[in-house]
Amino acid sequence: MGLKQSSRLLIGLALASMVVSATVGWETSETGTPSLAAIASDTSVSVSATSETAASETELPDQPTQTPPLRPVATTEAQPFWQSVELPGDRAPLLQAIDHSLHYLASPKAAADYQDYGVPGISRDRVWRSVQRLRQLVQTSPSSAAFRASLARDFVLYQSIGHDGEGTVSYTGYFEPYYAASSVPTAEYRYPLYRRPPDLDTWAQPHPTREELEGTDGLQGSQGPLAGLELVWLANRLEAFLVQVQGSAKLELTDGRVMSVGYAGRTDYPYTSIGRALVEDGKLAPDALSLPNLIAHFDAYPQDLDRYLPQNQRFIFFRETAGGPPTGSLNVPVTAGYSIATDKSLMPPGAMALIQFPLPQPTPEGEWTYTDTTRLVLDQDTGGAILGPGRVDVFVGSGPEAGDLAGRVNHPGRLFYLLLRP
Repeated sequence: MGLKQSSRLLIGLALASMVVSATVGWETSETGTPSLAAIASDTSVSVSATSETAASETELPDQPTQTPPLRPVATTEAQPFWQSVELPGDRAPLLQAIDHSLHYLASPKAAADYQDYGVPGISRDRVWRSVQRLRQLVQTSPSSAAFRASLARDFVLYQSIGHDGEGTVSYTGYFEPYYAASSVPTAEYRYPLYRRPPDLDTWAQPHPTREELEGTDGLQGSQGPLAGLELVWLANRLEAFLVQVQGSAKLELTDGRVMSVGYAGRTDYPYTSIGRALVEDGKLAPDALSLPNLIAHFDAYPQDLDRYLPQNQRFIFFRETAGGPPTGSLNVPVTAGYSIATDKSLMPPGAMALIQFPLPQPTPEGEWTYTDTTRLVLDQDTGGAILGPGRVDVFVGSGPEAGDLAGRVNHPGRLFYLLLRP
């Protein structure tokens, strides 16, 4: 199967599974991971293997550090949320994502990750038992109604306090892109991705900026500490930047081979949104901020790449991977439509979550509509811009169609976690 055909299949599966959901009774309003949605937006509150930034046009207030990021939902208050849950028509992808979380939760990494987890009442053992029980229910429940009854009986909902203390969470989408590339530099393929420097951990602070590492034009990496670390070359400078935003990619090489690359490290700078910079300079209207519009702007004004890309001083390094599915920060694969990225200093890694947000859906006329959607997912990734209790990045698949969808996930919603009753 070719790259384009496989990407259509992946995004089709993600959309099909995500649309099997219930309309929920809450209103949404237009607002604005790392994700490709993120470069086309700003976030003041939000690196992982798969997700480098995140998107939100709303400046989000800081939360008091003493406020727990999750609060248990009273049984009576939880009933409307349980009623919105539907089992997917195809349960296999959800079960696969659950199995990935169980593999992580049984690992020494999970033991270390949960050692200092600070939300009272949430431990690795409780999360592991909760995911085990959920797997059993997903596999054996004869209907959504029976599934909902079991959830209400066995589980407590914990809600994220969001970025406003009232439960509002900003959603974005991220994906694994496919791009053309070359294993050797040519006149056409000039923009490298770089391996992790062997001495990165000993680099003096502050680290070199993006401009200091690769130059204003993105072509000067061979003149400094990145010399000899070139891994692969892309023809399009913006695409090379977007691979850094996403943290992983599949690359179709000129000799016909497919190469997978994944996140291997980064310089110590915060993520800076080039989309926000374009809005501040009046080059894009705030209500026109989307990934397709951002790409269209740089296609029309390629000279702006030299001005705006260096403003994101953070630089990402890569390694060649074995060609399997993209892997999240828990060192397990992420599943299209069923894996999310959150701030792992606050949210329970590997846990089952319930997300509610407006899901973009393409229409036969080529337009996009938004359907309020509730679905079960696994928390399996993080991102350098995914910070605070008010950010979620949803993994939507691989390829260009997934990228189109990811760039349109840019709305507020709510986030819950499912834990067995004590």
